[in-house]
Amino acid sequence: MQRALVVVDMQNDYFPGGNMELVGMEAAATKVAHLLAMFRDRNWPILHIQHLSIRPGSTFFIPETEGVQIHGSVAPLGDEPVITKHYPNSFRETSLQDELHGHAVNDLVVCGAMSHMCIDTTVRAAFDLGFNSIVVADGCATRDLAYDNRIIEAAQVHGAFMAALGAVFARVTELAELEELLE
Repeated sequence: MQRALVVVDMQNDYFPGGNMELVGMEAAATKVAHLLAMFRDRNWPILHIQHLSIRPGSTFFIPETEGVQIHGSVAPLGDEPVITKHYPNSFRETSLQDELHGHAVNDLVVCGAMSHMCIDTTVRAAFDLGFNSIVVADGCATRDLAYDNRIIEAAQVHGAFMAALGAVFARVTELAELEELLE
């Protein structure tokens, strides 16, 4: 049984100075870089997901801008596929499922951004498609959200979504625990 790393939307617009800066993105990128090294050392498949916004009025991930580029700290190597998506679900209208099946992958390790949007949607879709997922919580980032005239802080948003995913859809872990699992 093969496992693959799926790195979702680690793009410049989510980093400091970007058009949609996330809370804790640099810390998450450090964990993602470690995951990339682990998977590269084991010669396990790595798939990078890159969101290109096609929605009218979008303010980030705009094609042909610096913000849409995958951040240099977690950049793909030449032979690592970059799958372009236009929706939160990394499987919707992309080649992700075919790529995973081509590598005989059934187990996914998922990290990236945003916890409450593309990570959540992708992991739920993976579950529906029969994949087993591990979400590396400290390799994900999100932002503050507004609801009912109040601000929900990013840490609470992240925690709520990790708890929901961990209830049914995935095993949610930290990088240190994942390293022990993979030994």
